Amino acid sequence: MAGALVRNLEAEQERWFLWLPVLFGAGIALYFSLPVEPSTPAALLPVGAALALRVAGRRRGTGALLGAALLALACGVAAAKLRTEAVRAPVLQRQIGPVEVQGFVELVEPRPVSGQRLTIRVALIDTLQARQWPLRVRVRAATANAELSPGDAVRIRATLTPPPWPSLPGDYDFARAAWFQGLGAVGFAAGSALRADIDTDAAPLDLRAKALVERVRQAIGRRIVAALPGETGAIANALITGERGGIPETTNQAFRASGLFHILSISGLHMVIMAGAVFFLIRLSLAAIPAIALRYPIKKWAAVGAMLGALAYLLISGAAFATVRSYIMISIMFLAVLLDRPAVALRNVALAALAILLVWPESLFDPGFQMSFAAVVALVSAYEWLRTRGEDRPEERQGRVRHGAFGQVLGFLGGIATSTLVAGLAVAPFGIYHFHNTQQYAILANLLAIPICNLLVMPAGLAALIAMPFGLEATPLNLMGIGIDAMTWCAATVAALPGAVGRLPAIPAYAFVAMVAGGLWCTLWATRWRLLGIVPIALGLMLAPTGRRPDVLVGRAADLVAVRGPDGALSALAGRGSTFELARWLEHDGDGRAPTEAGNARAFRCDAEGCIAPVQGLTVAVPSTASALRDDCAGAAILVLKLERPRGCTSPAAIIDARDIAQRGAHALYIDGGRVRLETVAAQRGVRPWSAPDALAVADGLAEQDRPIRDRRARDAEKP
Repeated sequence: MAGALVRNLEAEQERWFLWLPVLFGAGIALYFSLPVEPSTPAALLPVGAALALRVAGRRRGTGALLGAALLALACGVAAAKLRTEAVRAPVLQRQIGPVEVQGFVELVEPRPVSGQRLTIRVALIDTLQARQWPLRVRVRAATANAELSPGDAVRIRATLTPPPWPSLPGDYDFARAAWFQGLGAVGFAAGSALRADIDTDAAPLDLRAKALVERVRQAIGRRIVAALPGETGAIANALITGERGGIPETTNQAFRASGLFHILSISGLHMVIMAGAVFFLIRLSLAAIPAIALRYPIKKWAAVGAMLGALAYLLISGAAFATVRSYIMISIMFLAVLLDRPAVALRNVALAALAILLVWPESLFDPGFQMSFAAVVALVSAYEWLRTRGEDRPEERQGRVRHGAFGQVLGFLGGIATSTLVAGLAVAPFGIYHFHNTQQYAILANLLAIPICNLLVMPAGLAALIAMPFGLEATPLNLMGIGIDAMTWCAATVAALPGAVGRLPAIPAYAFVAMVAGGLWCTLWATRWRLLGIVPIALGLMLAPTGRRPDVLVGRAADLVAVRGPDGALSALAGRGSTFELARWLEHDGDGRAPTEAGNARAFRCDAEGCIAPVQGLTVAVPSTASALRDDCAGAAILVLKLERPRGCTSPAAIIDARDIAQRGAHALYIDGGRVRLETVAAQRGVRPWSAPDALAVADGLAEQDRPIRDRRARDAEKP
């Protein structure tokens, strides 16, 4: 068997490079899974050891492959550690405020209902010493200041808190994402931001350069919404400048439920259409001039023009992470054109993935990164497989005949359907793992909407950008608006179909990893042994339902407790300001109920003394008075307290008080045969730079009137 493995590996030697970003990513995943932050020397030492082993080992064959694999793993760990240290900046340790924050505006994001969200590079926080100031803060202002632009010096009075912890163990960790953005605090302001008396020349050079681009973006956005008011203009603005804040949440939900939300987020689809259109227009224009077309490499000239056009689109679209990723991928493909290499090739995709992971190792855990590369790898692999079959059977390829315009239309729609199916199957495990749902009619929605986007919306958007300097953007924008309205109708119609969204409970990480590993095995190898990847995919599918759901959940502010009833559904005792957190629990559970419905405390029996609920033969108690606390200490198996536990209360199997919540975050409890197993957010996260104390639940408690503000801040902060 070992001999067969060696022979297969040697036969696949041309594909070894494709596994480099996979192994590098595995090293990054290893770093982030460590329970304790390693020192920099400890993280870098394996690189030296692996390099020495690689130099001393064999130069060719499977031995060299093993040495290279170990080196790639070690480099992944080192890159992640170096990135963590490079972005290290102070993080707020507790809730403060209202306090005055002064600084420079980096980003202005309108909200669909009212107000705006500001990202501010901090110059002063009046109650903190300079060494405690976060690099930047994100504040939701209840009242918008329409005059603000990126680069402006501002002051705002806001309540600030640390970036929130996950809502339950294993959930999305916003605080970790915030660490790599240099985002040290989030907050809420009752008023609006005002201009501050700070010399704008004191702003860092990178901020001033970014502010210049952001002002251009804002100017373009104003021109767009002036020509296309309302929801249509907000969507057009999102497709051209990347600003999605003005899109109503109902429209976002319709695009999500129909499987069309990828259209609203500037990524590979939009970049390919824009760059491809520029490439086509330049090449067509040059081809119309025989003196140039016959003497010069106009295809390469068009590729350079397309790269510059893609760069311009990247800048005006806000340079969001998904857009940067798409730009890198398409630039590598156009670079392949310049080098007379195949543009659409897995090697180019691997190079793009490796470049992104080298610069931003944390992107490995970004759902957008995972889903976009899964779709691209699956599509390119399928394309290469079809191309190989065509080369193997030239007589069939030569015998294919196009049957007129109707046949071409069918071929176009068939290509969309096939691409949607391949990409949909590739990203399905990621959608289920991260978002716990599936879009049942995504193929139908994409068949309807993608031709509109490809043939009308994005070309009209490009025409609007070209015409905008001359003040002639109204006509192409109106055409774009017609297409946007048609896409919105498609999204709303498909989302309204019965069973449009399938909800699934969270699947365990080991099932997800098995499916991803199997998918990579199927797509990255070229010979028949790629079919072995079906085994881990099938294993992952079988293991997916084996994940255990918590029997009891205690929220990160101790004012939300949920128990699992006999029907398997959660019933919550919800305090004010806990809607967002309960919604996350229901989403994780694959439960489509609204938080208000699940928060009716149906499983609890409550009176003035407190509440109790039976779970798996045990009693969960949430006392409100001292007398109830004495009784529950003696009779309850699980005790949840909003204050610190009293001395002498030792009978319950698990006691969770305010200090536990403050130090460990949300708690998940599992009951097996009368035994209680407890998991916490802090234990799952480990001792890492981004796992600072959570200000949502400080040990001394928070004032009751602050809870609605906390919930608004959590809901707004954790949105992308």
